[in-house]
Amino acid sequence: MSREFVHKPWEKVANRRRVILSCLVVVPAFIASGFMARVLPQKGATISEFLLVFFFAVLFAWISVGFWANMAGFFTLLRRYDRYKVTKRKEETRVPVSDQARTAILVPVFNETVARVFAGLYATYRSLQQSGHLDLFDFYILSDSDDPDKRVEEEAAWYDLRLSLKENDRIFYRNRRFNVKRKSGNIADFCRRWGYRYRYMIVFDADSIMTGSTLFQLVAVMEENPSIGILQTTPQAVNAKTMFARLQQFSSRLYSPMFSAGLHFWQLGDAQYWGHNAVIRIEPFMKHCALPRLSGNPPRGGDILSHDFVEAALMRRAGWAVWLAYDLGGSYEELPPTLLDELKRDRRWCQGNLQHLRLLFTRGLFPAHRALFLVGAMAYVSGFLWFLFLCLSTVEAIFEGLAPAAYFPDGRALFPDWPVWNPGWAITVAISSGVLLFLPKLLSAFVVSVKQGRAKEFGGSRRLWLSTFVEMILSAFLAPIRMLFHSKFVFSLLLGRKVGWKTQQREELATSWSESLRKHGPGMILGFIWGEVVLLTNPSFFWWLTPILAALILSVPLSVWSSRYTVGERSRRRGLFLVPEEVSPLPELHWVQSYLQEYRSWSSPLSIDKEQGFLRAVVDPRVHALHLACQSKNRRYPEKVRERRRKIADKARSLTPDMLTASEKRQLLSDPPALTWLHKSIWGIADETLARMWGL
Repeated sequence: MSREFVHKPWEKVANRRRVILSCLVVVPAFIASGFMARVLPQKGATISEFLLVFFFAVLFAWISVGFWANMAGFFTLLRRYDRYKVTKRKEETRVPVSDQARTAILVPVFNETVARVFAGLYATYRSLQQSGHLDLFDFYILSDSDDPDKRVEEEAAWYDLRLSLKENDRIFYRNRRFNVKRKSGNIADFCRRWGYRYRYMIVFDADSIMTGSTLFQLVAVMEENPSIGILQTTPQAVNAKTMFARLQQFSSRLYSPMFSAGLHFWQLGDAQYWGHNAVIRIEPFMKHCALPRLSGNPPRGGDILSHDFVEAALMRRAGWAVWLAYDLGGSYEELPPTLLDELKRDRRWCQGNLQHLRLLFTRGLFPAHRALFLVGAMAYVSGFLWFLFLCLSTVEAIFEGLAPAAYFPDGRALFPDWPVWNPGWAITVAISSGVLLFLPKLLSAFVVSVKQGRAKEFGGSRRLWLSTFVEMILSAFLAPIRMLFHSKFVFSLLLGRKVGWKTQQREELATSWSESLRKHGPGMILGFIWGEVVLLTNPSFFWWLTPILAALILSVPLSVWSSRYTVGERSRRRGLFLVPEEVSPLPELHWVQSYLQEYRSWSSPLSIDKEQGFLRAVVDPRVHALHLACQSKNRRYPEKVRERRRKIADKARSLTPDMLTASEKRQLLSDPPALTWLHKSIWGIADETLARMWGL
């Protein structure tokens, strides 16, 4: 297969590094599995013990990948030099950014919290305006929202944003009629319609924020490196309020710089694309990155849900490099506020990442991206393997505890066959696993506080180290809970049960006790039964399982406690889990909050809230006219369709808006004549009670 760019100077270096990485992962895993086999009663000779050793080897290799990525990042940050850093711009070779480097900022949305979407867009616009680079950029809100209220609210928010910014030709909005291929299909639709106008596009998530200087630098790096197809930033988490979100925000802010530097060290120009906060060269993207539809039905077949890794692999297959700008700041996102919200997101990602396994042997893909497909799947399969490992270990321990001691083998023997137990082997395996998991976190804190002298940005050295240790403890409690849910996700997908693709919860809504008990209750019961059985049959093994069992048993209160805004606020006041953006707030984050406050304080002369989009489209003359202006002017409908919608309008005229279904509301919104008739009829209602129900 021909490629547009070949034989890049960094490729030989990358290949050598990956050979070294493979040795660093495989050899220790082989040695550790040997120690594991010696711990077992039959030294791995039985089928169950062989599976135990195999699962352990795979899991040890998996955590070794993360460990060596962190170690490479540690030495990179320690040296403060990286000759392959893609954002390094030398004055003598610096290329000026031409006016032809037009860039579209895409904001795909699907029934998102409208205020937060437009707050991020507002802050990004203001930042670009302040940096003096606004002329290079246009904004596109690409909506797939099918919720009638959200759709109209988006239109009104878009119009109001343009008025407040005095901007008529730089911020655009479009709602697709058909949600084909979700986010990837929405971006592909933009490329077909407007891609020819731009050289680059920068894809946002619904909660993305980026500074103007970072956006301009991304474009400048692309201009200086014409072989780069995708340049990915490392988004930092901000605006966390709940305890769970603050914990994840702190760990992301503290650990990700070292981990990202390590990823860059091993990947170089074969990096991954995370789907947002990245700049993409439009022409090769349109030419090479069209996503296939997998044969068969979901969840294993159908549309590819996690499109980002696949698009990066296709871009790389065509010869264009994909780089990670690990040292570039000014890129932000928000995290799920609760553990259950994170697990709902993981369920979607699990299905998408497991689909990638079907693409492993696609012709022409680079080995690095085949490995990334495996890594993405292992992020969820590893939990399933860990659960199987624990189950097999428990079964072995139960049989060992119940089986009668047999010191004298059958046949003639000179000496009894005394059992040999070497606790040093088990302790060695446990310590080595703990080092792989926790040493990178301690090294990250060391780099920030000692080598970089940035402890003040995290509240001071004492609070930084205290937060790190508390985070390590709490993350150890959360790991078994995630393991159980990820195991369930993988198992259900193997059985062919697909998942929906619902909107991510971005508002700070605490988890109720009833919801937590419903979701975590089975795991809590499993923890009680598991612990009781092991304690009765093999008490010595029980103590090895204690951390896992304690986490499962405490999962219900832990999920509720960590979802509380008040708990997160108390930790902030005490200086725990602080991040630089809280110690020294950025103007972009201030603009987000000011926009949200202004949005929430909006009042209407009609008794209609902003979130009641359908009601506003029917009753509010301004919003009604705006919605009609956003509709296609030349759309024609068959007589049967027009008749059905007239009946829906008659029904709406004599009922309250709450008695209409979402489908009926969508039909009215997409039919200008029917909506116009309903608007005039509502304003002519004589019944005061019914008029009040419509907000008059």
